[in-house]
Amino acid sequence: MTIVILSRGNCGLSKCISVYMVGIAVADLSVMIFNVIVYLIFNYHFPYSFLSYTAVCKFVLYITFVTLHMSVWFTVTFTFDRFVAICCHDFKEKYCTERIATTVMVTSSVLTCLEGVPMFFSYEAEQIINNVQWGCRTKAAVYTIPAWSAYSWLQSTSLVLLPFALMTLFNSLTVRRILLANRTRKGLRTKGSEIQSDPEVKSRRKSIILLFTASGSFILLWLTSVGSFAATRLSSSVYYQGDYSNPVYIATETGYLLMYLRSCTNTCIYAATQRKFREELRNVLKSPWKEFLDFFKIRNT
Repeated sequence: MTIVILSRGNCGLSKCISVYMVGIAVADLSVMIFNVIVYLIFNYHFPYSFLSYTAVCKFVLYITFVTLHMSVWFTVTFTFDRFVAICCHDFKEKYCTERIATTVMVTSSVLTCLEGVPMFFSYEAEQIINNVQWGCRTKAAVYTIPAWSAYSWLQSTSLVLLPFALMTLFNSLTVRRILLANRTRKGLRTKGSEIQSDPEVKSRRKSIILLFTASGSFILLWLTSVGSFAATRLSSSVYYQGDYSNPVYIATETGYLLMYLRSCTNTCIYAATQRKFREELRNVLKSPWKEFLDFFKIRNT
């Protein structure tokens, strides 16, 4: 529903922002479908279904990798776009366009798909029954060959540390720029009523609120994952899934929970911060019933 509403372009957002918002919504929906429903729920409750075939299992693991990375990096690219729009006025006209936004999203998608290709070669069949390969398990070479260790670090860094650092950096610079700009404008305008009616402030307010709520929820909900990553990978420690009382295990699983929860929050953010989105949402919810009632009115007359 969010994808349809944003694709209509009636939410008062620029075409550039709409491209990023639609991309984030598609990626978040994909995370909910493949990472949560297919991988976590169906695989658990239907252990010997077609999802357990080794070929299908490898593909599901690949898709979960791609969708989660897309969701993360689409949010990062949107944050960078708003950073350029607010802090880099000379570069804004060239970068903050619908064409550049589409190019950035497509390029990010292609790079993410390519980054996940080695995953097909890092898993093998867990067991073979009647010449049919079942399940997936990590190959022993992944733990011994330095190239696989480097690839594992690349995966973790590109999913957790680097996006988190970039989001924090871009938002900090954007906040600093906004505070300096507001201070300057208040110095030029002496009356409080004039500040409130400043058209430039009004034009920026919508995109700024959307930026800080979307990126802020990302930073807060990924904070636990960053902490657990630092506790396990950076300290070279491990956690065991059998020991449910291990604090590191609890922190890691809680990080996964909040990480997937972030993919559900953007629609609530749009509804809470964007008045025109709420209006479009009401129209979409009313339209089927309106058609239904109009049909019966015509029949009754």
